[in-house]
Amino acid sequence: MKKRILSFIIITAIILSSISTTLANSENIDPILKETATYITENVKSPTVGSIGGEWAVIGLARSNVEVDSGYYDCYYDNLEKHIEACSGVLHNRKYTEYSRVILAVTAIGKDPRNVGGYNLLIPLGDFEKTVWQGINGPVWALIALDSGSYPIPENKDAKIQATREMYVDYILKRQNNDGGWSLAENMPSEIDVTAMVLQALSNYRHLANVDKAVEKALVLLQNSQNENGGFSLSGTASCESSAQVLTALCMLGIDYDSPEFTKNGKTVLDDVLSYYTGKGFKHTKTGDENLMATEQAFYSLVALERHKNGKSNLYDMTGECESITEIFMRHIISVIELRKRVESH
Repeated sequence: MKKRILSFIIITAIILSSISTTLANSENIDPILKETATYITENVKSPTVGSIGGEWAVIGLARSNVEVDSGYYDCYYDNLEKHIEACSGVLHNRKYTEYSRVILAVTAIGKDPRNVGGYNLLIPLGDFEKTVWQGINGPVWALIALDSGSYPIPENKDAKIQATREMYVDYILKRQNNDGGWSLAENMPSEIDVTAMVLQALSNYRHLANVDKAVEKALVLLQNSQNENGGFSLSGTASCESSAQVLTALCMLGIDYDSPEFTKNGKTVLDDVLSYYTGKGFKHTKTGDENLMATEQAFYSLVALERHKNGKSNLYDMTGECESITEIFMRHIISVIELRKRVESH
């Protein structure tokens, strides 16, 4: 009897271990994507402008392979237009990441950020000083937003210094710490999530020798900071968001998450991200319940992986997703011609 019980325990342990290993396999993230998408849509029923419960939910869902009713995106765009009208096109006086985040969401749903309620949301990113005012986040997300649709930086007539992509890249490189990472505030210890977000922004510029050198140095830092669970920490507690940002960065750089360099003790960053999964959403740390911020970031990191795995454009490469001004104009011309034909036929 004891032998049977012992055998049962051993077999059960083997099965559970197998399930855990299978769950961490990138081929099996689709069920998690669907469940998480359900969690997001149920908790963000009316997405609007905001860093939580807003654009990140929309971006993740729009770039995923999960079917979402188009009315969800229409709801967001309607809320955005109302917000734009209420604030007269000024999303924030100082934090220009507000513009970058909205540009990404608008582009993701196939709309044109150069004309939202009559406002061109790209223009603020043409002001170099105001964009970098908030620190590294400003130029990082400005580059990601501008590159999402290969948008040229528009002239900002009110700017003291007209921005260029090269200026933003140079600013970012100058802020790199000696250990290869970046921090939110200048002259502070490197942070995993900030370093990973910078790598996402620089992923389109590795053809430049100085950028490639900076990226390689940062990747070494991440490799050395990976723990035995597959997660990352430099100082403080590892988090779901940090691993999610690293996973997103690796996918955008075209690096397999399970490469030998990013596998520790048989564990990968994907293992760590999934260890925060509750069956509905994701937790910020290993304890507690799921929360929306962690869930949104984990979700779009898995979307980034799904896109990388299937040879699709990366998470933020939405070139061709939105209509150009010419396409919009031609579509309206065709509509007018068709309407005139119908009127004349009667």
